[in-house]
Amino acid sequence: MALDSKIAARLKRNADGLVPAIVQQHDTGEVLMLAWMNDEALHLTLTTGSATYWSRSRAEIWVKGATSGNVQHVRSVALDCDADTILLKVDQVGAACHTGDRTCFDADRLELALG
Repeated sequence: MALDSKIAARLKRNADGLVPAIVQQHDTGEVLMLAWMNDEALHLTLTTGSATYWSRSRAEIWVKGATSGNVQHVRSVALDCDADTILLKVDQVGAACHTGDRTCFDADRLELALG
């Protein structure tokens, strides 16, 4: 099965055929991670309800939590106004980050130099 042709026609992909996906906790708005999706990953996400991504480092499809148990149950999926970014609202079970942190944005906060 393939991604719905109406959705596929709207997507603006990068040179590698990927679209960034921002992942947010559905009830708190907490930003959990940024991942990448190709057409297959988006199709699988939409049809299974399990967050599915393209791993750039492994060059393969991966279902979040398939090995770690830290799954993401998808509550909604939206495209931004330019159709070049996907927003997934999920129910995160366990850590979202591969480091074991709740989010990928917990560990390295940068200081603002405001004048």
